[in-house]
Amino acid sequence: MDRQGERFYLVKEDLLSEAMTKTLEAKELLESGKAKTVNQAVHSVDMSRSAFYKYRDGIFPFETMVKEKIVSISIHLEDRSGSLSSLLAVLAGLGCNILTIHQTIPLQGKANVTLSIETASAKEDINGILKSLERLEHVKKVSIIGSGA
Repeated sequence: MDRQGERFYLVKEDLLSEAMTKTLEAKELLESGKAKTVNQAVHSVDMSRSAFYKYRDGIFPFETMVKEKIVSISIHLEDRSGSLSSLLAVLAGLGCNILTIHQTIPLQGKANVTLSIETASAKEDINGILKSLERLEHVKKVSIIGSGA
């Protein structure tokens, strides 16, 4: 995504620097009201104010970036009768609006399903949605392949 020269990346948490991770923790303390000031928040997570200010406007939890947006998910699904139906039922039960569905022809007992879902009315954040899908017996792998407005 390139907007006015800015580029954005999706990075796994274990690859973030300590300062970035602490910035996210401090922001969470401020948003939840557990810390009333930036000074209290940075002191609680043992970081400097300058490091906090350096990263605060550039790092966000993934779920805040996909709230009220469209998320595309890739799912490796066993080829069993009713597996797609139960997958869709779980998403509907979570309040997701399913926009598109594409399923490949099953090969060697597995198919790939790509879904575009709208998550504004979902009862769970995107991590909760993914975990609910991963718990299904016939789902072998779930991954986010993109998001947008």
